[in-house]
Amino acid sequence: MKVIVIGCTHAGTFAVKQILKRHPDADVTVYERNDNISFLSCGIALYLDGKVADPKGLFYSNPQELSNLGANVKMLHNIISVDNTNKKIKVEDLSKHETFEDTYDKLVMTTGSLPVVPPIEGADNPRVHFCKNWHDAQKLFQIAKYNKRVAVIGGGYIGAELVEAYSNHGHDVTLIDTNDRVMHKYFDKAFTDKIETNYREHGVKLNLGERVQKFAGQDELTITTNKGDTVVDMAILCVGFRPNTDLLKGKVDMMPNGAIITNEYMQSSDPSIYGAGDSVAVHYNPTNTSAYIPLATNAVRQGILVGDNIEKPTVKYMGTQSSSGLELYGETIVSTGLTMKMAEQDNIDAHQVIFEDNYRPEFMPTTEKILMSLIYDPNTRRILGGALMSKHDVSQSANTLSVCIQNKNTIDDLAMVDMLFQPNFDRPFNYLNLLAQAAQDKEIK
Repeated sequence: MKVIVIGCTHAGTFAVKQILKRHPDADVTVYERNDNISFLSCGIALYLDGKVADPKGLFYSNPQELSNLGANVKMLHNIISVDNTNKKIKVEDLSKHETFEDTYDKLVMTTGSLPVVPPIEGADNPRVHFCKNWHDAQKLFQIAKYNKRVAVIGGGYIGAELVEAYSNHGHDVTLIDTNDRVMHKYFDKAFTDKIETNYREHGVKLNLGERVQKFAGQDELTITTNKGDTVVDMAILCVGFRPNTDLLKGKVDMMPNGAIITNEYMQSSDPSIYGAGDSVAVHYNPTNTSAYIPLATNAVRQGILVGDNIEKPTVKYMGTQSSSGLELYGETIVSTGLTMKMAEQDNIDAHQVIFEDNYRPEFMPTTEKILMSLIYDPNTRRILGGALMSKHDVSQSANTLSVCIQNKNTIDDLAMVDMLFQPNFDRPFNYLNLLAQAAQDKEIK
């Protein structure tokens, strides 16, 4: 079995390892157009903030490791075209500037995503940067010392973490976003209000509800929005990502944004072509639909499934709840599944309860408040989403809620499920029990 893997960050790396683990005799060739693999881009803000001293630790594999496992690794090789009728690809060796063809029995598309570049005048200004890969990280780290005034365009996870990192190191930071709330896709207003207060208390200027129209300037950068001008030394575009799937356009089924649609065994509509990671859609369990959710967690799981199923359908994809989290100024902020705003936008019948309590008894020397949200179907009482925010580490509680969504548990299940009690850790009823009990109280007619 001859397998070609195109792209080797998260999904590609795990796919190669799993293919060779399950099929050690497989002929696996990896084509990667960059000079590195497996870079954890989610660690860029940690690196810029000084929390990660050695950026090399953000790599968890390398070409030599994959070669030692038996893969034929071709770095700095760009795929020009895919002929899926004849199972051929055309390749450009970027170092030699030569092209050649290769053939496959199975093709794995793990080409990832590309930053969205809005049609903004002056977006190619040298003072406008991106935050996606290893080279971006190095550049942002080097130029930070020469750029006091920083604008971050986009209030998603990456933008949110960059804002904290720069504000922690004395920069004048402005966050610009077209939406009227930061991280609106992940958290409802009760949470984003607190996040925005934290930003302002740390000197961050929030220009929300503003759309960037133009970048201009040489010695400094003028950002023109629909509400006026902001002058900075540099800007970082973090407005989202799109699937990097042009090679297969018109050849396999895709979502409108270009994300490859796969079955539960990670096969595209062409059964010889598999996909994983940011280049494909996921099955989103809260709504039982396909969605585009580019997360490393999705990528590594899908990559492993490609390896499990490359020869024949074997292991089904469980889907995802899009669980995610971050830490900002000492606050843990996590979510899984639907927000109430998402439910309203998709016309999903859902109720929400917002609840706040201490994580452990008040007689303990210290405790911390936890702000919690639970989204659920009022008819079936099935849990659809949740979020938590606290100075206490509540990150694993989002994972508990994720399992509840995965297994279609109800608010009644969560209200009474057995959880340990010890005053160092929680109350006789864990705070998640109490959250679900608050939902039960809301539904009493």
